[in-house]
Amino acid sequence: MPLEMNNEVFITCAVTGSGGSQDRSPHVPRSPKEIADSAIAAAKAGAAIVHCHVRDPETGVPSRSTKLFREVTDRIRDSEVDVVLNLTAGMGGDVVFGSPSAPLPLAKGTDMASAEERVAHVAECLPEICTLDCGTMNFAEADYVMTNTPGMLKAMGSMMTELGVLPEIEAFDTGHLWLAKQLVADGVLKSPALVQLCMGVPWGAPDDMNTFMAMVNNVPNDWTWSAFSIGRNEMPYVAAAVLAGGNVRVGLEDNLWLAKGQLATNEQLVERARIIIEAMGAKVIGPAEVRKKLGLTKRAPV
Repeated sequence: MPLEMNNEVFITCAVTGSGGSQDRSPHVPRSPKEIADSAIAAAKAGAAIVHCHVRDPETGVPSRSTKLFREVTDRIRDSEVDVVLNLTAGMGGDVVFGSPSAPLPLAKGTDMASAEERVAHVAECLPEICTLDCGTMNFAEADYVMTNTPGMLKAMGSMMTELGVLPEIEAFDTGHLWLAKQLVADGVLKSPALVQLCMGVPWGAPDDMNTFMAMVNNVPNDWTWSAFSIGRNEMPYVAAAVLAGGNVRVGLEDNLWLAKGQLATNEQLVERARIIIEAMGAKVIGPAEVRKKLGLTKRAPV
């Protein structure tokens, strides 16, 4: 794929995520109201898409409660702010092994659900986009495996396609893109597809530029893609993604800091990304333009 800068860029804001960040920053939203309010603020700052997880309102622990997803969805749709809603479908594939000398039985934190359970909130809320983590990988913690088998992905992808919800393929390594292309070839996912390149997440693709360009060069030319990196490299990857022809993602799921010693809000991270994009001479596009680009239909409030 030739290197060609993207001149019309959309920003996705990943509002809260499923990591253990709830006690590291007071700005990480927990309750459905806090998550929706933060998503709306990010949209006002320039995010065309908001990517949402939900958390237990009391503890901040990640959840896949359909009721919580529905409240977040309704609050965003009932607001006067237009934004494309992207709900995670990544929960329910968590395997935590015991110690190396006694890996079984599986440890606390394991949450393996059926394809139907993992997509239940998508069927209930009908967002315009939902995520599909396209592979299994060791994920940061010592004995935790993010589990997404080919059979599970085929089942979930088929359900998303039948619901009329566009899957955003989450690719944490080049092999995940290989599998995504096979799902398209098999008719499980439609082409052109939407991809998020996830850089710097242990132990997926490292966020060096050689690996990043290997990821970019494995995306089919007619697919739409975005990219992000975590922590201090979040903003450098805004520039890198635009320069390489893609779109960008920022948000508290990926990074808590605006500067050294300064905790960020979601809207501040979106504002910073917008400044970078526009300083590069590109245009930040809004939700209506994204819907046209991706062939999405806006969902009305229920």
